[in-house]
Formats: sequence, C-alpha cells, structure tokens
Amino acid sequence: MNNLFKTGDVVCAKINPTQPLVVRVFARGVYYCDVKNHPEEKEQVYFEREIKVFSESQTL
Repeated sequence: MNNLFKTGDVVCAKINPTQPLVVRVFARGVYYCDVKNHPEEKEQVYFEREIKVFSESQTL
C-alpha cells in the first residue's frame, strides 16, 4: 500500500484543521499521529482521507 504522508510530516485532521499532528507511523492503512508539541496527549488515528497537510495560515 502506498501512503501519501511520511513519518514526521505535519498534518491535521480535516475536522480540526487548527491542531497540528505529526505522523508517527503508517500501518494497516491508517496513520498514527501525535499532537505536535504535546506528547502527553493521546495518540490519534486517522485514515488518509481524514487528514491533510497542515498549514500555519489555518490557525489564524
């Protein structure tokens, strides 16, 4: 399976575009992401269609 995002890419969920996530790993068709700068928060899991590249302009 070919994945669009690589480990370390900064993405966001389409339902929450203001929260940056860092792709930790892609496995079994899903992306496991950590909240950027908040490693204590719970890991988030998304399908490729549910995330997009994070843009700083989205936070303004």
